[in-house]
Amino acid sequence: MPGGRSSNKHLDKPARQLLFSEALRQTRTPSPASQEHRTNQSRIMGDTSQGATMNSILQEISAVGRSIEGMDSMMTFLTEDTKSMRLDITGFQSQLTALEQRVTTVETQAVLASDRDQELLYLRSKFIDLEDKSSRDNAHFLGFPEDIEGADVQSFLKNTLPQLTGLTFDPPLEFQRAHRLGPKRRNGPTTHDLSFPASCDIRRLDSFLQKARTQGPFRMNDLQIRMTADFSKKTSERRKAFLALRPHLQQLEIKFGLFEPARMWITKNNVSKYFYNPMDLSLYLDCVSDCPMDTASRSQPQALITMALNSLPKESALERPDDDPSETLNRGRDLERLSKNHNNRGQVLHAVAKYTQVTDRDKSCFPLKPSPAPT
Repeated sequence: MPGGRSSNKHLDKPARQLLFSEALRQTRTPSPASQEHRTNQSRIMGDTSQGATMNSILQEISAVGRSIEGMDSMMTFLTEDTKSMRLDITGFQSQLTALEQRVTTVETQAVLASDRDQELLYLRSKFIDLEDKSSRDNAHFLGFPEDIEGADVQSFLKNTLPQLTGLTFDPPLEFQRAHRLGPKRRNGPTTHDLSFPASCDIRRLDSFLQKARTQGPFRMNDLQIRMTADFSKKTSERRKAFLALRPHLQQLEIKFGLFEPARMWITKNNVSKYFYNPMDLSLYLDCVSDCPMDTASRSQPQALITMALNSLPKESALERPDDDPSETLNRGRDLERLSKNHNNRGQVLHAVAKYTQVTDRDKSCFPLKPSPAPT
């Protein structure tokens, strides 16, 4: 050992490096036996890993098979559910078809009903207009004492009317019939009303009415006898509603006149308007007034207006039989909508002015003079 070390020590440096490299190479190069052992070991490990991989693949295939079986059952369920849904859809389609047919029928009936409503409104307006015209040759005397007419009412009127009115007629007045209004009352008012249809010329009856307008109530034994024209019930109610608004018109210093049968004319700031419906006039007065009517002054007009409107359709155009029904319905809808919410005074005034303008046709239709306000 000492000798070897000394011999290696005495070697030069390159020789020592060469000797070290050879020894290192010998240690790194495996022997054939070790190489075979390592090869066998790698084979065993490869076989083991390959077996594990196959097992995992088989397990996955089994899981996929089970999933496919579940999907098959699910598809069967979905198929049955789809069939039931198709049956339901078929039923819904038939029901929808039936509903469409019903809706079509209802729409057709609604159109026909609307046409009938317009036609009925027009015919009703014509009927009321004819009823008022047929009543023009009738007159009412109000305030006669009870039983003053005796058994012959016609003779009583023929002898009393010239004395009462101061008018003379040649030939004398002839009446088709005359009767009292209402039954006799033993315990009650001492006066009653008489009504008669006149068979004389209508101008002779107009002279009586004109006398009543200008002179006012007649006097008979300290009793007031009033003479009025005969109107239909609905027209009379509208006239009462118009007359109930007189205090508000006078308060606003608006000129007005009630034309026969029931048309109110007003003049404000040299602009004339007409009103066929008391509600329209009430709405207009509320809009032009700085302070609307209080509850006390409104209670009576509103009661009469409500009474009149309940007997009329909401379109409130029965007094204009020559109007187109569609125009009548539009007018009614506009004014009804504005009467519910008239916060915007300008819109209300515009709408009222739209439907209350005085035209030449209106002036030619109403040549009569305004009726006097009853006392």
